[in-house]
Amino acid sequence: MFTERTNKLFEIQIEEMSSWGKRPHKHNFFEIVYVEKGSGYQCINQHEFEYKEGNIFLLPPLDCHSFKIEEHSRFYFISFTDHFFLKEDGLTSYKDWFDRIAYIIANYNKVPGDIIPTDRERKFIIDNIKSIYQEHLSADNYSEAIIAGSIASILNILARSIEKRYVDQANDVDNRFGEVLRYINTHIFISDNLRVPKLADKFGISKTYFSEYFKKQAGISLADYITKSKLRIVETKVLHTDLSLKEIAYQLNFTDSSHLAKSFKKVYGMTVKEFRSSGQVCCN
Repeated sequence: MFTERTNKLFEIQIEEMSSWGKRPHKHNFFEIVYVEKGSGYQCINQHEFEYKEGNIFLLPPLDCHSFKIEEHSRFYFISFTDHFFLKEDGLTSYKDWFDRIAYIIANYNKVPGDIIPTDRERKFIIDNIKSIYQEHLSADNYSEAIIAGSIASILNILARSIEKRYVDQANDVDNRFGEVLRYINTHIFISDNLRVPKLADKFGISKTYFSEYFKKQAGISLADYITKSKLRIVETKVLHTDLSLKEIAYQLNFTDSSHLAKSFKKVYGMTVKEFRSSGQVCCN
């Protein structure tokens, strides 16, 4: 297994092939994959998912992947690092963008594969991918900002799709509970919004019953759920940013870095340092 690396902030390419000649590998960058034609299977972290014409996938950094091509396939690959959005011109807030992408990465493995819910959204993404390719070919002084805006739009649609799929899974049990989970995950950086009185008022549930209601639906306590949700964000920040543990603890409202480190080891059975160096299991 090896990690494919790039020094480029952004790259887009079209590849057409009947077989996948590369070894299973990881990235140090994000990748959006659009299947214009063909079919087969995509392996992500030892799990296989069927792909076909029109599919769109997001590959976060350090996910290991390969393709098993059954029908001659044509792919668009858009590769970009997180620093593609770090602009000195102030057009993009890197922190806001990464907090959004952290939510995507933290929850993506819950809903792997193609997750675009509507033909309208799929067409929008495909049109943007093709426009990005054409803009890249005929680049001028405006192209970089136009491309960044298109990628941001695609990522926001993916985030919404992931969030909706995640909520719909919870709605299978209780319609209101899915909305509770969405609210918690989208307000995970704001501790005051995660307190029982606030949540109870927000969703019309008795303050004295809310904790029992949540545990009955989730199978774990509210406090444990919030901690685990925060730790999924910690995973992404540990792997994909240069932030110190102290800075991450401050952002996620842990008491201090020691509190974060202890919580992490309790849930994952390893230290943050061990987690950072362990990586993920790759495809066969």
